[in-house]
Amino acid sequence: MYSPPPDPDTAHRMRAHHDRAARALGVRLDDGTEFWGWAGRTLGRGGTATDGRRVWLRLLTAPEAKATGKLWEGNRTAEKAFGALGGRRPELLAVQDAREAGVVYRAELSAHLDMPVISSDPVLRSPASLSPGWWGSLHTALRTVTDATTDRIAVRREYLERALPQFVEVPAPETIDWVVVHGDLHWANLTGPSLRILDWEGWGLGPRGYDESTLLAYSLLQPDIANRVRECFPQLGSPATWAGEATIVAELLQTVSRGDNQELAGPLRMWAERLRSRARVCSTPHQTC
Repeated sequence: MYSPPPDPDTAHRMRAHHDRAARALGVRLDDGTEFWGWAGRTLGRGGTATDGRRVWLRLLTAPEAKATGKLWEGNRTAEKAFGALGGRRPELLAVQDAREAGVVYRAELSAHLDMPVISSDPVLRSPASLSPGWWGSLHTALRTVTDATTDRIAVRREYLERALPQFVEVPAPETIDWVVVHGDLHWANLTGPSLRILDWEGWGLGPRGYDESTLLAYSLLQPDIANRVRECFPQLGSPATWAGEATIVAELLQTVSRGDNQELAGPLRMWAERLRSRARVCSTPHQTC
């Protein structure tokens, strides 16, 4: 969860449209906490529908020319592709668009989750107690996602070809095993003690191991949890997941270069060194690294 946007006009505009969407969808909003996305792009609040059901109303916004494509349609297409994912995805109940002054506002009404996210920050900064059943559910859910089919793209090969030489100091492998991924699997998108996986707007094709590596990367400040991620996904560290690991390491080292995630810089650079060593080991022609 991010802070409200520093620009008061943006915050006022988002709150006003969120209230309008709530009225249009028959939702009585709760008093209390607002959940803001990055740069005020999204705003979420809990509420109650006219039938008494607890719901969650999320508003996202974009200029009209950009209100399309992967991120804009992600949650709706994920509902069609995965449904409830065995109870691990909140049901999407309704979608409503509104336009004003060249800006589009999309209201997404979902079933409310009466359980907290594990962390208010993508990075896990304090210990977490998660049951073996929680880890088993995560493993099963990600396996279901991986087995799906789509033409959506979560990670572009062009990014790997540009970012891996720059931030991991290795070329992108010629052969990559592309599978379906959630695309943003971190601790602010996972709930406990019962598992739900949130924010599916970026799902699509990515290198095998990308989701698992993303969760591991955001666990690096908590060694016990990082080890538990490795135990849950023992394929990490193998040639099959090299590209997925290298991708998230490059992405986060890029954020470090911009001044963010500084606390992860040391562990990420060590991971990059291990990836370089493994790239040399995996240099056999035609082998997926």
